[in-house]
Amino acid sequence: MITKVIDENSISVIPEDSDDLLNLRRIIKEDDKVIGDTTRVLKQDREYARPDKGERIKVRIVLTVEKISLDDVLDKLRVGGTISESSNESVPHGSHHSFILKINDGITISKKKWSPFEKKLLESSNNQVGFVLVAIDTADCGIARLRGTHLEFMPNMYSGSGGKRYKTNFNIEKFFEIVQQAISTILKKEDIIIIFGPGETKKRFSNHIQKSQKFNVKVVEGIDSGGEDGIYIFTKSQTMKEIMSDSNLSKASSIIDEIMVLANKKSRKFTMGFDETYNANQMGAVESLVFSDKAIQDDEQKMIDFLNDVEGKGVKIYSVDSSTDIGLRVTGLGGIVSLLRYAIES
Repeated sequence: MITKVIDENSISVIPEDSDDLLNLRRIIKEDDKVIGDTTRVLKQDREYARPDKGERIKVRIVLTVEKISLDDVLDKLRVGGTISESSNESVPHGSHHSFILKINDGITISKKKWSPFEKKLLESSNNQVGFVLVAIDTADCGIARLRGTHLEFMPNMYSGSGGKRYKTNFNIEKFFEIVQQAISTILKKEDIIIIFGPGETKKRFSNHIQKSQKFNVKVVEGIDSGGEDGIYIFTKSQTMKEIMSDSNLSKASSIIDEIMVLANKKSRKFTMGFDETYNANQMGAVESLVFSDKAIQDDEQKMIDFLNDVEGKGVKIYSVDSSTDIGLRVTGLGGIVSLLRYAIES
């Protein structure tokens, strides 16, 4: 999340991923002020103007929040309320409006008083390092950017190589150039590029991209698939946990694995599903928690209130979605799981 403090009451924000949108859903509350740009169609008063024809203009408005909700799972945030101020006198105050906030959209949030918890949520993703995953072979290449626990794929790329059986004039350096150009469209300054795949192609590609610029690159052995399949295999591997041990995805994956071990041992030091986790939180027993977008869909406001209460007690929370195998596993376990500080009898 990109943030800028305007004054003691107002902070401008630009969400960079779905986790940021979720954090804003947890921060923005009823009666807060949200300032942003929108467009409105204003009727023309000119003598020969068509009565059904209006002019669309850009307006900056201040919205007093009445309702907020996540749209399309975690990809959009809808903030509805009444207009209290506007940059155009033709826009009536008191009329209703909604902002549809997407990734990379900017707004300013104004509160009577910011709580330490709300400021912590704003800052929680500022220091997250992103990873660009590259699963490359002579035939194809899969590219995805991982930030937090969300995996965003680019379309699979194909080299046009005919394989070992065919004699072709295939030039792998040209393929490497195309792949590097694709990576440059999603690569952020602090990102780490992780390259893997079968054979020696991964090392050759690493050497190729380091010729023109020094990137933060790690070449990984043991993932013998290229393309999108290679990306999925890597995110489920022990190698991922080791090389990306500080990433949220790795930490969430370790929690799920530990819960599976505890389940096999018939231990009660974990919970599955909302009711079990809610009860454990009431007792102050939750140590760490992972939830999927399914849990948000079931009862959004109830879940948002619950997450704020849990994190207010110092519990580490990880959100996951269907872009990764871990997200699908959590959804299959009821949408929410947790590790406990001590065993609780059901």
